[in-house]
Amino acid sequence: MKQLQRSLVLMLAIGLVVPAAASAANRDPKVDEAAGKALDFLAREQRRQGFWEANGGQYRVAMTALAGIAMLTEGSTTTRGRYADEIASAVDYLLDVAKPNGLIGYPDDYHYTYGHGFSMVFLSQVFGEEEDALRREKLRDVLQKAVTFSIQAQTSRGGWGYVSAKDGNDFDEGSTCVTQVQGLRACRNAGIVVPNEVIESAKKYISDCMTEDGGVQYSIRGGGARPPITAAAVASMYSAGEYGDSEDVELMLDFCRKNIWPGNGLNQSQNFGHWHYMHLYYAQVMYRHEEDWEKYFSEVSKQLLRTQSANGSWNEGHVGPVYVTSICAIILQLDKGYLPIYQR
Repeated sequence: MKQLQRSLVLMLAIGLVVPAAASAANRDPKVDEAAGKALDFLAREQRRQGFWEANGGQYRVAMTALAGIAMLTEGSTTTRGRYADEIASAVDYLLDVAKPNGLIGYPDDYHYTYGHGFSMVFLSQVFGEEEDALRREKLRDVLQKAVTFSIQAQTSRGGWGYVSAKDGNDFDEGSTCVTQVQGLRACRNAGIVVPNEVIESAKKYISDCMTEDGGVQYSIRGGGARPPITAAAVASMYSAGEYGDSEDVELMLDFCRKNIWPGNGLNQSQNFGHWHYMHLYYAQVMYRHEEDWEKYFSEVSKQLLRTQSANGSWNEGHVGPVYVTSICAIILQLDKGYLPIYQR
């Protein structure tokens, strides 16, 4: 009974949605088998210290948070489930690398805002499941400091760059802004204080990056409309509560429909960016649109099943198999409804 009560409290705290019975019943067993193989691959790739890394030992914080999020999609937590030990080890690692100034990561990592943002999403989810009072207080402290760091890292234009603007770099670009928005919203869903004006200024930055046809540019300074960043922008706007009658979001969504799906099908030979990154976010957008989800998921899951390696991984692009496999596992299990802020 106590476990049930804790689960109900968790769902209320971070906005989880219990998947509909019909959705669970209609899942293709091959999809769950592929997702399980992917997560087993990730479990084998986790280092003894609790982290994952990209090719060449890069991006440990970002890869750890992303792989941890992928394992949460299966339904495991730090206290129960098939991947409880791996998730708990990832939490320990991220808590250990959290700095006194709030950064979750390493200041010498040129792209540390990615890891910081993904870590806020990941740790916000496990925060509600933590049973040890002292450890829960540590999570709360790390998340609150992480929010403060993100606020101070925001540029004068309301976006974020690869590193904090407070460090003297007032550069910003769209994909890191998306990561920060979702991280901040996940923290708010978990009960961490996040000033509303931070979210609002970030939403304005995203809208200011939009071109006349609804595409979102690399940066407010230009770079051309890009389908992957546009899909990510729509997903982050949804996470931030901007949907329904928002004209900007509708324009972005229309751009995505013309350039991603169904306009261009699910062609992997995109010229605008990384396919898996794009569908990590576009899957979230489609999941919110119930009338599109079933057909979209049928197509994307078939493509992922066709391209999965025998060891359970996907390995495309320069970042490496942990990155791509984590994304694919999230997409394949998104409709289970276990992730915060991604739900309908």
